Amino acid sequence: MKLSNSAELAPIKPEQSPAALRLTALTHLCKASADSLRLLVLRVLRKDSFGVSELCSIFDIRQPALSHHLKVLSNAGLVAARREANSIYYRRSEMGPHSDLEALQHSIFEAVDKIDLPPDVQERLLAMHRQREENSRTFFQLNAHKFRQQQDLIASYEQYADIAIQVLQDAPLKHHRTALEVGPGDGSFLLELAPLFERVIALDNAPSMLERAKSNAASAGFQNIDFILDDTHSPALANLQVDCAIINMVLHHTPEPGEVLRNVASCLAPNGVVIITELCNHDQGWARANCGDLWLGFDPRELAEWATGAGLRDITSVHLAQRNGFQVQVRLFGRP
Repeated sequence: MKLSNSAELAPIKPEQSPAALRLTALTHLCKASADSLRLLVLRVLRKDSFGVSELCSIFDIRQPALSHHLKVLSNAGLVAARREANSIYYRRSEMGPHSDLEALQHSIFEAVDKIDLPPDVQERLLAMHRQREENSRTFFQLNAHKFRQQQDLIASYEQYADIAIQVLQDAPLKHHRTALEVGPGDGSFLLELAPLFERVIALDNAPSMLERAKSNAASAGFQNIDFILDDTHSPALANLQVDCAIINMVLHHTPEPGEVLRNVASCLAPNGVVIITELCNHDQGWARANCGDLWLGFDPRELAEWATGAGLRDITSVHLAQRNGFQVQVRLFGRP
């Protein structure tokens, strides 16, 4: 068998013998991790997905050079790519191409995560997150008055609400003291939570949306709902212990969906649950401009990986029929 010393290793070929596959996979893994820029790319992808142009901005590097490094990482199984409309987004792949090497791959990730990013890279990364968040917040500020119309373009509240309510009612909750809804929109689901829990907390970073939810709750006569203008990093959540957290059609609007889930999971009481209603991954690129979407849905496995990383277990899931080219997933995760 001839070994390659080329700068760019070829993809693994399935027709190779098991021994040759292991050797090739190990060679790719060692090759991919033997470069400081590639290690920094893995570090930046620790909690998020980024497009090629975004990574070029973060590392101040031209696209052809970065694309080469991403191809090496991809061939080694260290990153996974997903196409969103005309863009390709990359994230770290927790499952390597060969099961025998997963322990080594995880060790590489653990070592990478201890790296301090160079100050200039860290600043550009933070600027990218701020820009994403500002784009989403601005969209909802400008479109609060037509929230339902925008929502109906993709998946109307009525399409998933009954299922989400049923999942909530069937959830193995020991207590109904406190519920938290992140991004309550116009407050429709708050009206379902208020009769079931002693206290409900509504968290939103868009003032106009929060005022709309507050007005609708007041009109319905509920007085056990607290409204917080902030995101999931809010100090108001620091000592909170909730029995149930709801995240309905929110994660695809947030710059760091995995981080949002981790923050919410940290607020759960023992045996608490998180209900997530989200879009499955799709290719409808127009949703970015017309609906304020930052992500074109999520692969169900992606949500499961984030949940596991947040210390949650997968309890149940429901996938709803497609509408307008979209499919909705309703997921229930619990804290052991």
